[in-house]
Amino acid sequence: MTSTYPAARALRPGAADPVPGGPVPGGPDTPDTPDTPLEYHLDAREAAELRAVAARFADTQPAPDQPEFYDGDHAAEELLPAGLRAFLLSYRRTESTAACLVHGFPVDDARLGPTPGHWREAIGGRAARAQELWLAMCGLALGDPFGWVTLQEGRIIQNILPIRGDERRQSGYGSESLLEFHTEDGFHPNRCDYLLLFGLRNRDRVPTVVSSVRDVRLSDHDRTVLAEERFHILPDTEHIRQLEASAPRHPALPRLYAMTDRPVPSAVLFGDRLNPYLRIDRPFMRVGPGDTEAAAALDRLMDELRRVQREIAVGPGSLLIVDNYRAVHGRRAFTPRYDGTDRWLKKLTVSRNLRRNLSGYALEHPRVIV
Repeated sequence: MTSTYPAARALRPGAADPVPGGPVPGGPDTPDTPDTPLEYHLDAREAAELRAVAARFADTQPAPDQPEFYDGDHAAEELLPAGLRAFLLSYRRTESTAACLVHGFPVDDARLGPTPGHWREAIGGRAARAQELWLAMCGLALGDPFGWVTLQEGRIIQNILPIRGDERRQSGYGSESLLEFHTEDGFHPNRCDYLLLFGLRNRDRVPTVVSSVRDVRLSDHDRTVLAEERFHILPDTEHIRQLEASAPRHPALPRLYAMTDRPVPSAVLFGDRLNPYLRIDRPFMRVGPGDTEAAAALDRLMDELRRVQREIAVGPGSLLIVDNYRAVHGRRAFTPRYDGTDRWLKKLTVSRNLRRNLSGYALEHPRVIV
């Protein structure tokens, strides 16, 4: 391996890109941005190990995008290369950085075929089965993968790609508008601990933007305000839109409508005052009527997150892992071609405590929640 655990190398904003799909220069390399993502580079031997595991699981059913796959007795995560597994376990246990990267997963662009025009076209496809398996294995090393009944028909592994007609939407299917900083599914109490984005194709090197709450500079007053339950985060429209279109009588919809109409106030910063966690989704947030103090503190936090942002182009064979409690993420705008060569990522959300999902948020399978 080019860089191994525990000597995994950190990304420096402005550093040269070590491998295709690695980091893009993001911001000034200053002491104000010390929370630098770690990298792990798979070597040829480890890549061969992963290919062998993929061959072993090639015909396994259910597939990794199905919740039942994760209930099997295969212990797939134990088949990860030893160095990579140690790297992931250390990342989970230490919370050392708000994001990390793994490079070098095999991806055959020709075998993938064209980027689908819609996530529905990718359902049941086998072209990226190996990559989905490796993504699932990494997710299992970090915790328990899960999905949403409201998104992509409850698939655990989802497809992120531009969709014609959604160019301006604040979602993974948008393109021509900036996808603003957000905590993944920030409206939900059982949002993921880790967001995993696996690159299949990114010829235009469209950057994912990541900012760590550890890097922001806030006054004591703003920290106090942001730690108070004065903020409302509404469900993002994608959760509601997909379910209304596919199952307008689904019992999950009334719950989503209630979260929209009667959101529970929450804090933006929580946990340790000097080393807090973060929960934010600016396009879907509001404060109470006339609460200009909370609105101003939120605006200053957003300014700080933009100041310390890092750009990472997740290319073929690279995996970006974002700590959903330590970092927010977004995506730069780009112009889609819809010719089969557009950006295509696989997404997985992981919980450190699947038991949370049993408290009234799972209607059928505990790995598929609302």
